[in-house]
Amino acid sequence: MNIASPLKANVTLETMPEAWGIASAIDIYDCDPQKIRDAQYIKSFVVQLCELIDMKRFGDTQVVHFGEDEKVAGFSMVQLIETSLISAHFANLTNTVYLDVFSCKTYDPEVVRQFSQTSFGGSFSRITVTHRL
Repeated sequence: MNIASPLKANVTLETMPEAWGIASAIDIYDCDPQKIRDAQYIKSFVVQLCELIDMKRFGDTQVVHFGEDEKVAGFSMVQLIETSLISAHFANLTNTVYLDVFSCKTYDPEVVRQFSQTSFGGSFSRITVTHRL
């Protein structure tokens, strides 16, 4: 399993206290087609992810299938959390997951990436982390 990262160090709100929040964009490639096409699996993943990074979910996870155009067809997911939002799009054509986690509460983006890549059976992933000031 290849997990590539542009991060040079473990960056959190504790190591960068002037940041208001952390936004992580994680692209996971060559995912298991059955998993990314299963709304219940996606909902279960969100519950587990929120427990792993200690985020309190606000309301139910929304998972809706979108896209008349095959290029964009797939499920989209939104989960409000008390400290902001987790969202994703699951692209059927390429078996790719595009996951975004934004929170003003600290979390480790690498933990999110590794857990998510494993959960969806991806062969590799890329992450971009932005510290919102």
